Amino acid sequence: MKLSIITPTYNRAELLKNLYGSIQKNIIGNDEIEWIIIDDGSTDHTKEVVQAFASSFPIIYQYQENKGKMAALNYGMQFVTGDLLLECDSDDILTDNAISIIKNAFEESKEEKDIYALCFLKFDQDLKNIGEKFQKTKTTMFDLYFKEGEDGEKALVYFTDIRKKYYYKIEHKEKFSTEARLHHEMDLNYKIKCFNEAIMLCEYRKDGYTKNILKVFQENPYGYYEYFKEILKLHDMKGTSFKKRLYVIKHMILFSCLTKQKIPLRESKEGVNRILLVILYIPGMIRTKLKFKDRRKNENH
Repeated sequence: MKLSIITPTYNRAELLKNLYGSIQKNIIGNDEIEWIIIDDGSTDHTKEVVQAFASSFPIIYQYQENKGKMAALNYGMQFVTGDLLLECDSDDILTDNAISIIKNAFEESKEEKDIYALCFLKFDQDLKNIGEKFQKTKTTMFDLYFKEGEDGEKALVYFTDIRKKYYYKIEHKEKFSTEARLHHEMDLNYKIKCFNEAIMLCEYRKDGYTKNILKVFQENPYGYYEYFKEILKLHDMKGTSFKKRLYVIKHMILFSCLTKQKIPLRESKEGVNRILLVILYIPGMIRTKLKFKDRRKNENH
C-alpha cells in the first residue's frame, strides 16, 4: 500500500515543520509514503522550509498563484500516485500510529468496491475526540451528519482511483468551498467505512476557516448556495432530525440572501422543505441582513 498525503498551504511555513515531523515519526520499515505540498501563493519562506526537510520519503512541492484551498487541492491531484489519499491541512499533525492504523484498515477493506474512503476520528490538542464515535461500520457522510447526529470533524482517507473521479466545484472563482459538497456527490454512488481510531490531531487557528466562519460565508457564498441547493434537490431527508432539516433550510435562505439567488422551491425534493422555506424566508432574510450588518459594524470598530 502506498499512501499519498496532500497539504494545501498558505503562509504557514513554521506549521509545516510539525506536520513533517509527525509524518517522519510514523514511517516504519518499507512504508511507502509521498507528501505533496501545494503552496497556494505564500509570501513567507514556505519553499525554503520545504527544501530544507531531510526526508526519507518523497516530498513534491508545487507552487500556484493564490486561488484558495480547493483550487490547490484540485491542482495537486495530478501528482498523487498512492493507493490511498489523505488531505491534511498545514495545522494538522498525524497521531503517532496513524499510518499503521491506515494500513490495517486498508488491508481489511481493499476488496470492498462500494466504499470511497476510510473514515477515522480526529482528536484536538488535548487528545479529546472532536465529535462522537461511529455507530455504524458503513454509512455516507450525508447520513453521518444529517441522520446519525454527528457534529464533529472526521479524517477521511480516500481510495485514490475513486477520489480522482471527483473535483471540488468552485463557483465565481471563490477561494473556499465546503468539503461536504464533494462528499455528498460521492455519497450518491459509494459509502465510507468507519473506524473508531484517531489518525489526526487538529488545532483551530485564529486565522483558520472555522474561527472565521461568518467571514468565510460572506466571501464564498455561491459554493455554499449550490451545496444546500443540492441537498434539497438530491438527497432523501427521510430520517433527518427536524433540527438538521431546519439547519439546511436556514442556510439555504442565508446563502440565497448573500448571493441574491432565488430560493429553489420547485427543485426541493420534499414538500415539507418547500413549506419550511416559505414560512421562514422573510424572517430568515431579515436575520441574515442584521447579522452581517453587525459584522461589518464590528469590523469598522
